[in-house]
Amino acid sequence: MAATVVAVALVAPTAVASSATQARTTTKVSRLPGTACHVFAGDNYWHADISDLPVNRHSAQWLRHMSPHSLLHPDFGPAYGAQPVPYGIPVTIVDRSHPRVAVRFTYGRESDHVRYPLGKDTRIEGGKGASGDRHAIIVDKSTCRLYETWNTRHTSHGWHAGSGATWLLTSNRLRPDGWTSADAAGLPILPGLLRLDEVRRGYVDHAIRFTTDVTDRRHVWPARHDAGSVSNHAYPPMGARFRLKASFSLRGYRADTKVVLRAMKQYGLVLADNGSPWYFQGRASAKWPSGLLDELKSIPASAFEAVDTAPLRVSRGSMTTK
Repeated sequence: MAATVVAVALVAPTAVASSATQARTTTKVSRLPGTACHVFAGDNYWHADISDLPVNRHSAQWLRHMSPHSLLHPDFGPAYGAQPVPYGIPVTIVDRSHPRVAVRFTYGRESDHVRYPLGKDTRIEGGKGASGDRHAIIVDKSTCRLYETWNTRHTSHGWHAGSGATWLLTSNRLRPDGWTSADAAGLPILPGLLRLDEVRRGYVDHAIRFTTDVTDRRHVWPARHDAGSVSNHAYPPMGARFRLKASFSLRGYRADTKVVLRAMKQYGLVLADNGSPWYFQGRASAKWPSGLLDELKSIPASAFEAVDTAPLRVSRGSMTTK
């Protein structure tokens, strides 16, 4: 069956706690349109409201080593002819009738050895001939199972990827500690992608994936893996979570920009891979408004702070939050 690429439909959120002493209310999570699948449950880490969490004691130190004079950079949008497909990471939806294939992995010991629903219809980040990360994100709507691969290629010998991982979207279970995924942090990519339809609807219910160039050789919950170039706690680890400061004024911004900035205050950013500093990721679409992207590019890195997510954790082996 031919696959389709879709956006995520959003519904209104439930109320959230106003202080750390109050019980947290589970976020009401969107479904993938055309499916009955949520992008993980409302008590999942990606949907946790972090607006009242304490500032991480390493915040200032980490930020000094994250190009603090940089500006945010939305790593998605129209390609304007620079590549054959829009910038960003596409999402492909299949059902149980889609053929499954065996995949050979470079990092086989840390990959999930199942048959993946890859095919000619699979959308690859950057396009079929891209030389970058070449992520493939696939959701089986029949089972609500997520499949993600990195450096995904179809060769004369079959399918090959650098690494591959799969998650059941109805479960908060984490991968084994020390295992990578299609992301350096060992986390799923899909829940951290900003999506145009949710911005248009006026509410983003999750944290957003982002990168920086130099990270520590360690990871913090819920990350399961790291790929740092230094062994120095002054640098951020994989899994570190940041939020836009409450004091940052939204006055004067476009309505759609405000939707994204509110999400950055409430749900924040999750450090999930090595890359250009303060690049954050979204679903590929040629319809992202240039005005929105330009305003997001004006937000200074200095407007962010790291938070302490320890109060959220229920178990080291789960993405479930308190």
